[in-house]
Amino acid sequence: MRKNIVTFIMAGGKGERLYPLTRDRTKPAVPFGGIYRIIDVTLSNCINSGIRKIHVLIQYKCNSLIRHLRLGWNLFDAELGEYIDIVPAQMRVRESWYMGTADSIYQNLYFVDAEKPEYVLILAGDHIYKMDYGEMLDYHIAKKADCTVAVVEIGKKDASHFGIIEVDRDSRILGFEEKPKVPKTIPGDPKHVYASMGIYVFNTGVLKEELNADAQNEESKHDFGKNILPAMVAKKAKVYAYNFKDENKKEAQYWRDIGTLEAYYEANMDLVQVTPIFNLYDKDWPIRTHMEKCPPAKFIFAGGEDGKRIGVAYDSMVSGGCIISGGKIERSVLSPNVRVNSYSHIEDSIIMEGVDIGRNAKIKRAIIDKDVTIPQGMEIGYDPEEDKKRFTVSESGLVVVAKGTVIER
Repeated sequence: MRKNIVTFIMAGGKGERLYPLTRDRTKPAVPFGGIYRIIDVTLSNCINSGIRKIHVLIQYKCNSLIRHLRLGWNLFDAELGEYIDIVPAQMRVRESWYMGTADSIYQNLYFVDAEKPEYVLILAGDHIYKMDYGEMLDYHIAKKADCTVAVVEIGKKDASHFGIIEVDRDSRILGFEEKPKVPKTIPGDPKHVYASMGIYVFNTGVLKEELNADAQNEESKHDFGKNILPAMVAKKAKVYAYNFKDENKKEAQYWRDIGTLEAYYEANMDLVQVTPIFNLYDKDWPIRTHMEKCPPAKFIFAGGEDGKRIGVAYDSMVSGGCIISGGKIERSVLSPNVRVNSYSHIEDSIIMEGVDIGRNAKIKRAIIDKDVTIPQGMEIGYDPEEDKKRFTVSESGLVVVAKGTVIER
């Protein structure tokens, strides 16, 4: 266990671009990959990296996240100094909620004062990737840095969607650009740029000094990427970039910021590929979660009298408790306790826990949130204008049915 570092995971975001999936829950608590929550990926990275002193900062609609953490992440030994601490916004230093990423840490500096770690690791709870934070800490120490920022290589053409970091040939950070049209490329590589992953390692003294100074600046947005780090670079602090080393053991690096419905959908659809880039089945880097006890998934009926009543799934992930009763599933992700009734057809979709798909229903390229009953014969994803009358439809035509929606026949 890494004993000289304390971790803060920022998990209080509204995730407005993921609405309606975030209508009733914070973004890190949104289900992912059938049985997981998004935050499970970040927490699993911590455990696999030997980091076991973790504060999870919560704020927006956090009940389901709190329940999930208490049920699924009670694996720490307090006698060994391990913990996962759920920290609600408390207005400890002012009468306001968190005003930015930096402010969320500033308002909880008393944890740092109490524990006196040498280093502080700051993470977001809403990205999908595998990373050994211990190696990043070793790099930070070797560089004798004040702060180290994790970066991922992306194509120059995609730079306008990310915060881009300019570095010299020694990986020292020279500047920050937020979604630039003409970005600074990686030295020696004119086709790629470094995008910030929102992962930071700070020397404790430096972090406290910078946050205290930022808190006094009324014009600041109190954000690490927009304020803290540019200010440090401007005064020649030792701020370095750490090139993301993917523990996924694939040729391509995998890091996904699933901040939009399309990005969330694509990250789930990545999992049903024949050889998915993000590997949930790697025993060397397990992704942990809490899952209620369910019986095995069950597939019933094999043709029937008309030869069409077949319970089957192709290129899909089907969780425990699901009953595929004469329906057909293609390229989809099913959470626990989903029932798919006879002659129904689901393709390219995400079906969350407790959904009941009626007979002869057809669903294509949709996300059905928890506890929804789809009436017999209903079609979703086939008529955009009709879908818009009842559900959320994204710009790309992805249909999202909100949690608990009551659908009239």
